[in-house]
Amino acid sequence: MLSNIRVVLVQTFHPGNIGASARAMKTMGLSDLVLVNPHQFPDQEATRLAAGAEDLVENARVVGTLGEALSDCVQVVGASARLRSLPLPHFDEPDAMARALVEHAATDPVALVFGRERSGLTNDEIRLCSHQVSIPANPEYGILNLSQAVQVLAYEVFKAWRRRPESGYLPQRPEEERAPSREQLGHFHHHLSRVMRESGFLTQPHARTEAQLQALFARAQPSRKELSLLRGLLASVEQHLPDRKE
Repeated sequence: MLSNIRVVLVQTFHPGNIGASARAMKTMGLSDLVLVNPHQFPDQEATRLAAGAEDLVENARVVGTLGEALSDCVQVVGASARLRSLPLPHFDEPDAMARALVEHAATDPVALVFGRERSGLTNDEIRLCSHQVSIPANPEYGILNLSQAVQVLAYEVFKAWRRRPESGYLPQRPEEERAPSREQLGHFHHHLSRVMRESGFLTQPHARTEAQLQALFARAQPSRKELSLLRGLLASVEQHLPDRKE
């Protein structure tokens, strides 16, 4: 689905903005970059500012007209900092735009179109779009750099996609931040019980105390790393117990 979402940059003046936009796209899973008459491209500055998204810059398609970039798209959203006097549907909120765009992208290509750094899209270019969207910002200073605008809207698109049940998206978590397995928790509670007995905290089996401690750790929901830290603490206590049982 994300491969059906195209980002189109129209007559970008600074090549660094192309690289920075490519980087913004890649962080949000987008890969289809089309450039309409860029002022200077290819360029080392575009590659440098891509910073890990050089493949998007290298694979970017350069076309002569906006119409050519959009010919196969079923929905085209033009990003504009100001409303034009054109009867185009306008998304007041980027998240509403993203949901609609992702819906169409399930079956057909769609596009987000960004204009020139200083003047944006012309009226003729907006007429080639099916919708408009603006990014709500400080009314006293609502100026976003081109790549910043790409980042904001790309994020909204990615968020709309990952919230769809069929996306299968799972956030990556370091191994140590994952929740421990029931087996790992069982080993911990067994270790804790042994230390409580050997230290003299419990002089006889006391199921209620152990149950209360198990409930405490169930509420705390320690990660695997935290559980390992607690096991290390218990092991250290054991080493300093007199007549420690092996």
